[in-house]
Amino acid sequence: MYIRREIERTIDEMLDEGKVVLVTGARQVGKTTVLREHLKGTFSYVTMEDPRAFLEAKGDAALFFSSHELPLIIDEIQRVPELFSPIKFIVDQSSEKGRIVLTGSQTYHLMKGVSESLAGRIRILEMAGLSLRELAGGAGSPHPYVPTKIDEANHAGSKMGIWEVIHRGSMPELQDPDVDWDSFYSSYMSAYLERDVRDLLNVKDEMRFYNFVVACAARSGQLLNASDIGDAIGCDHKTVMSWLSILQASGIVRIIEPFWSNVEKRITKTPKIYFMDTGLVCHLTRWTTPEQLRNGAVAGHVFETFVVSEVLKSYMNAGANVRDVWFYRDTRKREIDLVIQEGHVLHPVEVQTAATVGQDDVRNFRMLESFKDYEVGFGHVICQTPEPYMVTKDVQAVSVWDV
Repeated sequence: MYIRREIERTIDEMLDEGKVVLVTGARQVGKTTVLREHLKGTFSYVTMEDPRAFLEAKGDAALFFSSHELPLIIDEIQRVPELFSPIKFIVDQSSEKGRIVLTGSQTYHLMKGVSESLAGRIRILEMAGLSLRELAGGAGSPHPYVPTKIDEANHAGSKMGIWEVIHRGSMPELQDPDVDWDSFYSSYMSAYLERDVRDLLNVKDEMRFYNFVVACAARSGQLLNASDIGDAIGCDHKTVMSWLSILQASGIVRIIEPFWSNVEKRITKTPKIYFMDTGLVCHLTRWTTPEQLRNGAVAGHVFETFVVSEVLKSYMNAGANVRDVWFYRDTRKREIDLVIQEGHVLHPVEVQTAATVGQDDVRNFRMLESFKDYEVGFGHVICQTPEPYMVTKDVQAVSVWDV
């Protein structure tokens, strides 16, 4: 059964704005399914996974486009970078918008072709796995998460066990209960290593790269310490940072930067690493059941990873700027899990696994008052409360379902 996705409306907006739309993202998040379902009846479809189409595009791009009518979806476009220049020529012949949609899961190759041939002609969307909004059947007009006061009328409420959702992961295929969880992720990692990693980087020791991914998963929701990861897998700092860029380019992880009003100081501060799919984190770190996860030592970090990924999905689905999502940490190690920037308003957000939180849990929110050029806005504590309630006059405890 097809699950409606919030990104569909953003795709429509992008088709109205640009001549070419690129939908990228990690493997298996549903890019092809969404486009074929949402644009069926209006767009033709061809994939570069099809050997005949691949050879045709490689051999004669002009012949390829003469045999495929526009508007057209071209899947896995990074496999044939020779098509970027002909696409530029085709779209420049007409002022018509939204004629070609491209998809791919390797942003290194994709962005090289885009920057060289399609700059100014293309709109780019990054797609993530299923969000809680979508799983609950409430996919509507996409909007980025910004903390606001929630009352009973707009409180989402829980639809299913949250730890089961966190453990199962956000991949569409896994929403079928008959699909074996461990086998899916084992195959996912094998395909990722064999196809993406080999194409993107000359990794001679695939087992060491796999161990690197495991080491990153074990540190999801924590400050990024490249030296610590390198020590764990026997690699130097340079290799770790190079491999980390591959995980980012593949859409598997996101790096969240610390907020600092001085831009130069931001560059020197330590960021945090988050996986976009908690099911993959659990598979890699061998938390094999929701019960083990909920009662285990990493429950807090995985819950935070899940919440942050939900926040990021809300921005990605709306085509909004994910760089408006920060965290705060000062020299005295006082932290705020998330800082949502809305212009010159900073919204503090704390993530707690508990259902009941108090004023002591938000004491660090006042640290944002030190940024004189910014106003401190309404804040949230995202936790396991079944109902929203006020913690202070400007901070509310809300459920993760309300993100």
